[in-house]
Amino acid sequence: MNAVQQEFHPDLARPARVLPRGLVGPRSLRVVRFVQNTMARLQRGGDVEVRSLPSGGGVRIFRPDGSAGNAPVLVWVHGGGYVIGRAQQDDARCRHFSRELGAVVVSVDYRLAPEDPFPAALDDCHEALSLARELDGVDSSRIVIGGASAGGGLAAQLALRIRDLGEPTPLLQLLVYPMLDDRTGADGPSAMETSLRIWNSRSNRFGWQSYLGDATPEVVAPARRDDLDDLAPAWIGVGSLDLFHDEDLAYAERLRDVGVDCDVEVIPGAYHAFDLLLTSAPVSKEFVRMQVDAVRKAFEAN
Repeated sequence: MNAVQQEFHPDLARPARVLPRGLVGPRSLRVVRFVQNTMARLQRGGDVEVRSLPSGGGVRIFRPDGSAGNAPVLVWVHGGGYVIGRAQQDDARCRHFSRELGAVVVSVDYRLAPEDPFPAALDDCHEALSLARELDGVDSSRIVIGGASAGGGLAAQLALRIRDLGEPTPLLQLLVYPMLDDRTGADGPSAMETSLRIWNSRSNRFGWQSYLGDATPEVVAPARRDDLDDLAPAWIGVGSLDLFHDEDLAYAERLRDVGVDCDVEVIPGAYHAFDLLLTSAPVSKEFVRMQVDAVRKAFEAN
C-alpha cells in the first residue's frame, strides 16, 4: 500500500493522486473562472427560479415537489474561496436538499472578489435571506443558513450580522468546511501542505487578500471576532486533511465556550471539497446525509 492510500480515506485516495494541491491564484483566476462559467452554462435549469437582488447578486430558488406551502427554508451559499464559483455549481446539491427536506432552497449567486471585496458578498447573502423570508409558501420562522468553504464562511458572517442587527435568529448555521480565519497559511505552507488538495495556503492567502480589500480582518473573519455569544446553533463538518480543519475545530470550541450549541463531524482522511468533487463516493454520500440530518433535526425541533 503506497503513501497516498495510507494517508487518504480509501474512497478518496485514487483521485488524490491527480487533484491539485491549490486551485486558484492571481495567474490562474481567469482560467478557473472561464472553466467554471462554461460548466455552469451546461447545468439543467428548468426547475429553477432565478431572481436578481438589488445589490447586484442573484438567487436560484428550488422548491420541493408537491409543496402545499408553509415549507421551511435553507439559504445556501456556494464555495470558491471568495474569488471563484457560481451558484449553479451546487444545483444538484440544492435539489437534493429540497427533495430530502421538503424545503425551499435559496442558493445565493454572490459577487466575487477581488472585483467586489467585502462587504459585497455578505450584502448579497443578507439580501437573499431577506428575500427568503418573504417568499410565498414558506414558513419564515423555520430558516437555516448554510454553505460550503467560503460559503460556510459567509454563512458564519451572516449569522454574526443577523445577531448584531437584532434580526430573527436562524435555526441553524450549517457550516461545511467553512473558511473562517484569514490567518490560516498566512505565514507560509502549513505542516500538512503535501496532504492538501484543491485548497492550500497559497490559495488561501490569495482568497482572503482579495476578499478583505481594505477591510479590517478583525471585523470580517469570524474566527477573529471576540463576540460569538447569542449566535444560532451550528453544525460544522470538515475533513482531517483539509486546510480548514484546525480553524474549524477551534471555532467550534469557541462557540461552545460561550454557550452556543455546536455539533462537529470530522471525516478522517478527507480533503477539501471532497463531497462536491466525488459525489458518488460512499464517504461523500454519508457526509451529505449528515448535513441533511442536521438540517432536518433543526426544522423538526421548531
